[in-house]
Amino acid sequence: MTTDNLATSTFASIDQYLHHLIELSANMRTTLQQIRLAALPSSIYEGVNAISLGLGQIRKQVSSLEEERRSLKAYSQIGQVVNSSLDLDVVLKIVMDTIIRLTGAERCFLMLRNEQGELSVKIARNWEQETMDESESTISKTIIYRVANTGQPVLTTNAQEDPRFGSQQSIIANNLRSILCVPLTVKSETTGVIYTDNRIRSGLFTQKDLELLSAFANQAAVAIENARLFASVRRTLVEVTELKNLMDNVFSSIASGVITADLEERIMLCNKAAASILGRATQEMIGSDINSSLDTFASELEPHLNHVRETDQPVIGLELSPRLAQRGQVDLRLSLTPLKDVSQNTQGVAIVMEDLTEKKRLEAQRRLFERMVAPEVIELLNPDQLALGGKRETITILFADLRSFTSFSEATEPEELVGVLNRYLAAAADEILLEGGTIDKFMGDAVMSWFNAPMRQPDHTLRAVRAALSLRAKVLSLHQEMPEDHRLTFGVGIHVGDAVLGLVGTEKRMEYTAVGDSVNTAKRIQENAAPGQILISAAAHALVEGCVVSRQIEPIFAKGKREPLHVFEILALR
Repeated sequence: MTTDNLATSTFASIDQYLHHLIELSANMRTTLQQIRLAALPSSIYEGVNAISLGLGQIRKQVSSLEEERRSLKAYSQIGQVVNSSLDLDVVLKIVMDTIIRLTGAERCFLMLRNEQGELSVKIARNWEQETMDESESTISKTIIYRVANTGQPVLTTNAQEDPRFGSQQSIIANNLRSILCVPLTVKSETTGVIYTDNRIRSGLFTQKDLELLSAFANQAAVAIENARLFASVRRTLVEVTELKNLMDNVFSSIASGVITADLEERIMLCNKAAASILGRATQEMIGSDINSSLDTFASELEPHLNHVRETDQPVIGLELSPRLAQRGQVDLRLSLTPLKDVSQNTQGVAIVMEDLTEKKRLEAQRRLFERMVAPEVIELLNPDQLALGGKRETITILFADLRSFTSFSEATEPEELVGVLNRYLAAAADEILLEGGTIDKFMGDAVMSWFNAPMRQPDHTLRAVRAALSLRAKVLSLHQEMPEDHRLTFGVGIHVGDAVLGLVGTEKRMEYTAVGDSVNTAKRIQENAAPGQILISAAAHALVEGCVVSRQIEPIFAKGKREPLHVFEILALR
């Protein structure tokens, strides 16, 4: 048996014993009054009456002591009850049910001030410990606002007859009787009120109930405030967690690598991109020394890190090409900036790195491709829409071929041969591109090109003629720098006509070229040109006749042609 149960049992036994004695004294008094023995002195009657009265007083005192003990017990349990949870809803229900149990109230309402300072009902419970709906929430707002504004409790044993409130419409209409309302106070500020009432019984609440409820309210107010603060902290924690998750997701999704290090050069943050660029694991890098994590190029980076730390100024666009253990040679662009807190105090350094390795590789490939294909063709091609086929266009075709190259190659070492060939082909390419021509391909010692595609050129034939004349002059200039046995000469053929321009080959290997009889015709004309001679078809000559000095030569009986080709030799521009 617990101490509390023992005390309750003891008080109950004493009360029963006193009740028995009181009944016994009452019976004795009644008997004496009935028999009225003359021999008994009056003091006997007075003593019996005094004993009966004294026993009644003792019983009242014992009852008062028991009530006080219960109040003290309830008061001692208040802290435990209201602080049993930090969940606001749970705390409110515990507070309300405890009040109803302690006071015997019919209803209990708890109201708290919102952010605007207005009172609103947070919870309403009845004597059956059930949450009430709005239809049962008619209360005396006069009493509530009086307590909230003054911070003083209100006790009325019968509101209907209380001169302070008897004339209030809500009290009369709702037949309110016993009312007890106390403030909830935290740090001298009234944060709400607890309102209890009974619409049936008058005189339900006593001064002791007021004192007990006030004491309870003081602790309940603190518990409610703690619960509200805890809820606020929990919401803030959720927001912070969501923000952190968002930042983690942002950092993870950033294509650039991000590393932050504190003043002691320990890595605090490393996103996946940075770990991937460096070929390291994120967990391995966080917390490690920045120099050990960047060991392959730490020495190159250290002067720049020192500059940021000493000057508090960023270093932007630093390009390094370190060799990493896991990836080999890489190309990186780095930006180093001071890492500052909200007070703008430097707390470390942030490194943002971009991996340019693939980009530079593609750029190198493009530069190589541009040396093999005209830049205009590259711009025309869409890698996402490549398909075999072409489009019919009118173009001027120019073929240039080195004469006597076969015999020259037989007497020359391959390495030297390539060097000589490249000088001549480079000269041809330069003059063709200078006139806006498109180089289709190099075929051994020959070059094939065209004009008027992919960019429209109204004077495309004249451009081809100018390119051929410039090439002849350029070759003569080269001869001044070359040994006599290296002095070779181009033969040039030019024709204008329709051709289909597009991609030919297979899905795995294709090239952009021109196909058609006009291409074959230009090649046949070039094959009949003497060293240093520029031959042009009659169709092409008709387009530039007024701009050139030319002479007609004997028709060419070209291979694969049924009719002879009428051609002109270009001598110069007018």
